[in-house]
Amino acid sequence: MLQAARYLLGSSGASGFGSKSTADEVTAACPDLCSLTAIITGATSGIGAETARVLAKRGARVVIPARSVKAAEDMRARILAECPGADVLVLHLDLSSLASVRDFARRFLSLGLPLHLLINNAGKFSHGQLALSEDGVEMTFATNYLGHFLLTKLLLGRMAETTASTGVQGRIVNVSSSVHGWFSGDWADYLQLVTRRKIPYDATQAYAVSKLANVLHTKELAARLQEMGADVTVNCVHPGIVRTRLNRDREGLVTEFVFVLLSKLLKTIPQVINLRCRPPHLSLINPGPS
Repeated sequence: MLQAARYLLGSSGASGFGSKSTADEVTAACPDLCSLTAIITGATSGIGAETARVLAKRGARVVIPARSVKAAEDMRARILAECPGADVLVLHLDLSSLASVRDFARRFLSLGLPLHLLINNAGKFSHGQLALSEDGVEMTFATNYLGHFLLTKLLLGRMAETTASTGVQGRIVNVSSSVHGWFSGDWADYLQLVTRRKIPYDATQAYAVSKLANVLHTKELAARLQEMGADVTVNCVHPGIVRTRLNRDREGLVTEFVFVLLSKLLKTIPQVINLRCRPPHLSLINPGPS
């Protein structure tokens, strides 16, 4: 109870930061991050955009992959307006398409850039009827998990190379949700039954399955990285309760009422990002030569 109260009040913990700390605050003591390259999916709005802004502000090269190149260019312009010297690269990526993921990875790797941070942040919460990706996969699962799984697999080699040549530990952050615990059962069977329309489509269950897959992927990848002896760490993050565009299709009086009730528990977007940008988690202290 005491711990929960301290959390709600934003009291500082052992790290010196609390739930009310912002990413700007926790990165203020960081050295210049100009030697780091970060790829952040879902960085055109919400918590992904704030992650991109703060890392770019601290000097990191930020790659923004996006389905809407215009939205990504607009985000790049906003970052440059605040930080004129920022290094921000925009590339097209549709996470629901495996072909697009492969194309993005190919284009990024062809640039010859290092890779220190991969933040798999993009998320989708489907509303209404069942929708399938061009690969025949339930859209939420395709976007939230499958696309990120393939992206990580295709870029892991470059991250391992970067780590070996620079001595800077690589970091992968998979953004999940505590909602992953809302699903129980065989997720593979569930997806097959839903895709074949053998059972009714439930958007919340589909979202929970995708986030469960993020957690399972993180655990398995962590074990394999340890076996490989790769100096790369993968973490799974629950960002907390925050109002972002993920809820845009459910806007209305009921949604507004719920957010008013939860207002004291909600985090702001800058507060959510503090966990991802804390130096101990992203190896931002003494990043070393590029």
